[in-house]
Amino acid sequence: MTGYDFFAQPEIAALRISDAEAESIGAQHFGHPVIAESLGSQQDQNFMLTTDNGRRIGVLKIANPVFSEAEVRAQDDAAEVVQRAEPQVRLATALSGVDGRTHRTVRHSDGTLLIARVLRYLPGSTVEADTYLGADVARQMGDVSGRVSRALRSFDHPGLDRTLAWDPQHVPAVTEKLISYQDDEGRHDQLLHVVAQAWKILERLAGELPRQAVHLDLTDSNLIAEPDNARRYDGILDFGDLCRTWAVAELANTATSVLHHPGADALSALPTVTGFHAVRPLSPAEAQAVWPLVVIRAAILVLNGTMQVSIEPDNEYAVTGLLDEWRMFDAAVAVPIEVMSTLICDALSVPRPDGVTLPNDYVPLAAGRPAVLDLSTTAPVWDRGAWLHPDDIERALGDAARATGASVVVSRYAQPRLDQTAPLRDTEPATLPTFCDAWFFETTALRAPWAGVTRRTDHGFSLSGADVALDVTLDAEDDAALRGLQIGEVTAGSPLTTVTAGHRIRVQVRHADGPVVPSFVTPRYGPGWLALTADPAALLGIPDGGSPESSAALLERRGRYLADVQEHYYVNPPRIERGWRHHLLSTDGRSYLDMVNNVAMLGHSHPRLSDAVARQYELLNTNSRFNYSAIAEFTAKIAARLPPSLDQIFLVNSGSEASDLAMRLALGATGRQHLVSMGEAYHGWTYLTDAVSTSTADNPNALTTRPEWVHTVESANSYRGRYRGAQAHQYAQDAVAAIGKLAADGVDLAGFIAEPVYGNAGGMALPDGYLKEVYAAIRDVGGLAIADEVQVGYGRLGQWFWGFEQQDVVPDVVSVAKAVGNGFPLGIVATTKVIADAYRSQGYFFSSAGGSPVSCVVGSTVLDVLEDEDLQGNARRVGGHLRGRLLELAERHPIIGTVHGHGLYLGVELVRDRDTLEPATEETRAICERMLDKGVVIQPTGDRNCVLKVKPPLCLDQAGADYFVDALDIVLTEGW
Repeated sequence: MTGYDFFAQPEIAALRISDAEAESIGAQHFGHPVIAESLGSQQDQNFMLTTDNGRRIGVLKIANPVFSEAEVRAQDDAAEVVQRAEPQVRLATALSGVDGRTHRTVRHSDGTLLIARVLRYLPGSTVEADTYLGADVARQMGDVSGRVSRALRSFDHPGLDRTLAWDPQHVPAVTEKLISYQDDEGRHDQLLHVVAQAWKILERLAGELPRQAVHLDLTDSNLIAEPDNARRYDGILDFGDLCRTWAVAELANTATSVLHHPGADALSALPTVTGFHAVRPLSPAEAQAVWPLVVIRAAILVLNGTMQVSIEPDNEYAVTGLLDEWRMFDAAVAVPIEVMSTLICDALSVPRPDGVTLPNDYVPLAAGRPAVLDLSTTAPVWDRGAWLHPDDIERALGDAARATGASVVVSRYAQPRLDQTAPLRDTEPATLPTFCDAWFFETTALRAPWAGVTRRTDHGFSLSGADVALDVTLDAEDDAALRGLQIGEVTAGSPLTTVTAGHRIRVQVRHADGPVVPSFVTPRYGPGWLALTADPAALLGIPDGGSPESSAALLERRGRYLADVQEHYYVNPPRIERGWRHHLLSTDGRSYLDMVNNVAMLGHSHPRLSDAVARQYELLNTNSRFNYSAIAEFTAKIAARLPPSLDQIFLVNSGSEASDLAMRLALGATGRQHLVSMGEAYHGWTYLTDAVSTSTADNPNALTTRPEWVHTVESANSYRGRYRGAQAHQYAQDAVAAIGKLAADGVDLAGFIAEPVYGNAGGMALPDGYLKEVYAAIRDVGGLAIADEVQVGYGRLGQWFWGFEQQDVVPDVVSVAKAVGNGFPLGIVATTKVIADAYRSQGYFFSSAGGSPVSCVVGSTVLDVLEDEDLQGNARRVGGHLRGRLLELAERHPIIGTVHGHGLYLGVELVRDRDTLEPATEETRAICERMLDKGVVIQPTGDRNCVLKVKPPLCLDQAGADYFVDALDIVLTEGW
């Protein structure tokens, strides 16, 4: 071997070269003066070289003298090979100097001869260690790593003959060499244990793992983003760890570097694995080797980092690096290797390691009359918020089970349970059971399902067979509830113990020699953990529960027949099947804070509304041409909420229908055909409402496909429009002038439609007095004023019940929906008697569903609850608190350009620059995805999709508002 040998010289002190010496070397290379700035390094020494005008021209890299010239040349040759094979990847290749040489030998002040060369400067930034690493970036890292591995597959060079501490082939000897530097006894033992476990697996797989030249340090600190796209990584630095080892180690090292970022866990590395595999496919053996290699990489990092810090306690680069290395290690070993290997194999669709199954000749553990207990998200047992009080449920379950005559009630294995969740949690809860619970209502004998050896455990016993083990845990500390427990060798079918009536046991079947499996695991890790267990249902006399449909499978099934234009939230949306107040619950048993659902104004699953609807369905549901009291009661209640002149009510099915009818009323009452709408507005999807909708977010062709009878006035956007601040009043003057000109040109205008508060832009208020001037102008030319209150009305603004009240105007026609039915398809149109009567010219009107008895009961109940629970007051109080906290947040995060809105209709507008107001569109989308990870449902809105629309159910409490702001603060601080 001609290269460096770690075992011969494990301790390498970093070079100490001054900036002045580096500038002298750089000047020799380029033939002109340069300025050198030292960069951090553990062993070599690196300097950024710039010209006197600040232009970066390269990185001076001075190799530590322990490395030979052949090793240095191998690194540069490998970079050239990758550059030729993968031209889309940018590499820091060696630059020729004025004399044509890429390498030069220089003498250090202490007389040592050193090899120096200048590497190409790659503009762009590395991944910041203290920022969140999204799945897209992690996947790109895997893609680049795969490309390098593919390019180096056939590369050979004498400089590859070296023994590095980083090479996983040498981990047992490296561990033995470095473990003495670890003086923390607990960490010392943990390192030895996990390295031994990982190495045992690698020894078994080693014969199937190909070897080749490997960069071995394609980590977050050595990958560079494109200069104009900080989320696109395409550049590679530093081939200093190049050697010949297992090819899959390239991926493992890249994946390990993902683990120290904020919010990262072991699964954060999975996109890196899939990104690598898409470019350079892994064999089944390599797939199983990935996580043992990740564990080993993390262990080597902390072992070497601890040694380096002990040698150079003042080396800040090494000290800081060791903290990150421990974070990687802790994340890598947080779950067993077997769990991650299964998850990796599943993600790559390669054969996974064998799982656990019940023996074919098992004997039932218990005999009796079993019943299945459903504790899933949709189970009736959790109705009306009962999931928030799970301790109360178990008593009710016992009563229900006894009523059915069951002698034992058994819960489902691997069915996420809501009794394990809680609201306002920023991490996924462990809701997936790896066991079955069995509640016994009769004293019952337990028998050995297979032959083996029993031993007593805390509050129970374990039966270990040839391949599988049975763990039984009692719900009581008094083991007397397990009578006659047999300890020692038992045969299949022999008595084990007797469970006293009134007690519950927890039954888990796992691999006899496998790791300890927690009772509950998080659903994301579920498939990996469940592979280490088997469903014990059959032992308790109930059929296997089967595998529930995943969110991804449901999404695929949804897309099979549902037209694609009916979009869904999020890239990988959770499956939401339950709601309660301002919480949404997924089938994985996670609770999400709902900050976007203005449809469910009262909150989800309001019991008064549920009861009222159920009762009315028991009585009657028909269309509005029949005579029944519900329609009279509802229309009277809504009229009482409106200005006295708007006392004629039409009932419809949706907001689109409501605004469509509102415009038809204007057309019919005036006998005219032209309408005026505002820019950046959305009013619906019917022919009329789509025609006056000008939002390019909802229809990219909105501004070029307007019919000739639709005329638009400029969006009164006082934040980013033509007129801002004190000049915003000019919008009204321009709109008045435009309406006047249209009339003067002979255009007969039927009306003007606008949201009184700009809902589509995130609850942005119109300039003061805007509607007063524009309404007067449209009426002066014979048109009507139409207020679209579909999104912003019904008390959401807190201080005002209706948006038009904020502008101190009374429209001629008002359209309302969404909140009217709390998610039920119901909308209203209110107008004057004269305008309503004019509709006769177009025939008569009725709505099969909008004015049905059930719809009217819904509408009445919503208004009653709105008043009885003071939800408008809550919108004012909690909304005011929320807005204040968001404004405080804006003082610390420049990406927040402004906070729009009132009450519980707010908009947080995100910008890249507060001066240019460049919209942060991509950032907003990514922030929404990250907020979902934190347990918050939030979505973008506006023509630029850079406004977080904050429109939660009006029952949102201060705790929920604070949780939202705190989560947003974390995301904006850590990244997305």
